[in-house]
Order: sequence, then C-alpha cells, then structure tokens
Amino acid sequence: MLKKFSIICLSNFFIASVLGLLLRYASIDALGINYRYFTHAHSHVAMLGWVYLMLYTFIVFNFTRQNRKKYIRLFCITQISVLGMLFSFPFQGYGTVSIAFSTLHILCSYFFVFWVWKDLKNKAGASILMLKSALIFMLISTIGVWSLGPIIAIYSNDTPYYDIAIQFFLHFQFNGWFLFGVLALLIKELNIKNNTLFKSFYLLLTFATIATIALPIYWYQPSIVLFYLNGLGVFLQLIAVLILFRLIYLHIKKSKPTWSSLSIFTYAFVLSCIGFKVLTQGLSLIPGLAEVLYQYHSLIIGFIHLVMLGVITGLLFYMLLNSFLYHKSVVLKLGFYSFYFGFVTTEFLILFQAINYYFWESGIENYNTFLFVASIFLSLGIFLIALSIIFAIPKPQYELDFSLSKK
Repeated sequence: MLKKFSIICLSNFFIASVLGLLLRYASIDALGINYRYFTHAHSHVAMLGWVYLMLYTFIVFNFTRQNRKKYIRLFCITQISVLGMLFSFPFQGYGTVSIAFSTLHILCSYFFVFWVWKDLKNKAGASILMLKSALIFMLISTIGVWSLGPIIAIYSNDTPYYDIAIQFFLHFQFNGWFLFGVLALLIKELNIKNNTLFKSFYLLLTFATIATIALPIYWYQPSIVLFYLNGLGVFLQLIAVLILFRLIYLHIKKSKPTWSSLSIFTYAFVLSCIGFKVLTQGLSLIPGLAEVLYQYHSLIIGFIHLVMLGVITGLLFYMLLNSFLYHKSVVLKLGFYSFYFGFVTTEFLILFQAINYYFWESGIENYNTFLFVASIFLSLGIFLIALSIIFAIPKPQYELDFSLSKK
C-alpha cells in the first residue's frame, strides 16, 4: 500500500508540474487559458495532492499501527477531492464545484487529525511532539480559509483582509503543518531523543513560526510592531536551525550511517535549502527591503518554491529513498539529479532577474524561455522518480506493519 500511495502522490506532483509548465509557457506565447484559474489548479494539486497526501502516507505508515483500513478509505476520498479541484479550477477558478471539493478536502483533513491524534494517545517522544504540533498548525491554517466567506460578505475580495486570510492559510500550511510534519518524520528516522537540546529547538521553532506570520500581514498593514515581531521570529528561527544542524551532526557522529551517494546528496541539498530559507527571510529585516521584495511577485513565487520544492519535497524524497530498496537504478539517479538541476536553475533565474531589475532596471533577455526550459527538468525528474518507484521494492517492515494491522 505504501508503494501504491506513493505512486498516486507522485502522479499528482507530476500533473502539478505539467500545469506549472503550461503557466511558464503562457508567458512566452498565448495559450488561450485563464492564467489565474490554472494557477489555482497548479497550486492546489501541488500542495494538497502531493505534499499533503505524501505526508499523510508517511505519517500513517510510520506512526499508526491499528485499523489502517479507515486511513485507506480516507486517502481515496481525499484523492477524489484533489481530482475534483484539478478538473474544476482551470474552468471556473473559485466556483461552486471547486469550492465544494476544497471543502471536502478540509473536512477529510479534520478526520485525519482526529484519527491520528487518537492513535498517538499515550505515546511520547520528540517525533510525536513534532507531529502533534504539525497537526495543530494544520487546524489553525484552516481558520484563514473559513474566514474568506465572512470577509467577502462584509467587505469584498478586493480588500487587505482577504489577502491576509490567504497568507495566514499559506504560512501555517507551509511553515507549520508541512514543515513540522516532515521534520517529525526526519526526527523519527534519526531517532532523536526528547532531550534538552531538542526541546530548545522545538520551542524556538514553534515561537518563530507564530511570530513570522507578522511579515505577510505587514505587507498589507504596515506597522513597526509587526516589523520587529517578524525580526524576532527570524532570529529565533536562525537559532532553531543551528540547533537542528547540531542534532543532525550528533546523530551522524554517533551512528555513522551508511548512506548512498544519492542519499548524502539529498541530505546536503535539503540542509542547504533550509539555510537559504533562513537567509532569505533574514533579508526582510533590512529596513525598506521587505516592501521592495513584495513588489517582485516572482520572488514570492521563488521563495514558495524554495520551501515547497527545496525543503519539504527534498525531505519527502529523502524519506522515499529510505522507504524503498531501489537497487539505485540509473533511472532513479537521473530523476533526482534532473529535479535538483531544474530546481536550482529556476531559483537562480528568478533571483538573478529580480537583482537585474532592482539594480539596473532591466531583465534577462529571453528570461521566460530560459525559465520554461529549466522547468522541463523538474517535470522530467518527477516522472523518472515515479517510474523508479513503480519497479521498486518496499522495505519489509512496511508490508509487515500493514499485514499486522489487518489482523
């Protein structure tokens, strides 16, 4: 079942990447599509069809042991909601059908939180604490979605409150639910104990996640209080990341794991992206730069991709490597390196384009074409990774756990 779920999740990811390719090509030549509608489809399938469901899968197979049939049924219903969004958003944007499927996905997530929380009863440890926090952040993030209706009714969708609600949802999805979720998996994988060093990391990262919501609010409602609150959050996050690196270093030093070159590369890639994420957020502390960064919409997209593709997807890929016996095929390696190449190249192009505009008020010639070509490597990499998993063999413990759960 782990293999089937992973293939479904990667298929969603591939579809989202193809939609992203269409959006990139639409900047080169008119395709006759509604750009905003397709953007909604791309983002929802990527977030909810790939990251959410892949996290769902790993959480079920790593933290639960009983009655997995209900999780399988819920997975199928959640996947139906993703397909519903995929086929409705491109044609109507936020309309009756797409909102209905989006609501179904949220309701499914509530069932998921309730069931996992029950399964975690009487369990303790560092990874359990991180996972519970991830689930809480997921619930908190949905406040932003539910508030959209009243905001539109009282004001309109052309108001700062509407944008703040969306940013609230995205912040606690990416930096709360998604990030804490993949870190819970990593901490369990590394067998990190709930010691003083971990507790310091956990408290700092939690406070940082709450405090840094101040930045997206500051974009729409500038305030010196919000500016300094975000600064505090970035500072706490920096210390938390340094402690995380320390925890990982102590684990490697103690256990001396035998990793393949691909696992080492993936590990280094993720840690680099985490460091770059903190560095990027640190730029918002420079007076006046936060407003300038917001003006460059491509930079916001680049940062979202940094977190989504670099940190979160990177850790999910690392877990996939540890969950299957691939025999390290050439196809798998080509898939990973193609994805990494596409990611680094697109991020570089976005950053370099913004720097050119900021200092010289001119862009890169054929920028959109270069960005489209680089994005092809992302889709190709995802396709090859999915192809490798189709012929992969899951580790015996996953099949054993599932068979025991049916008894």
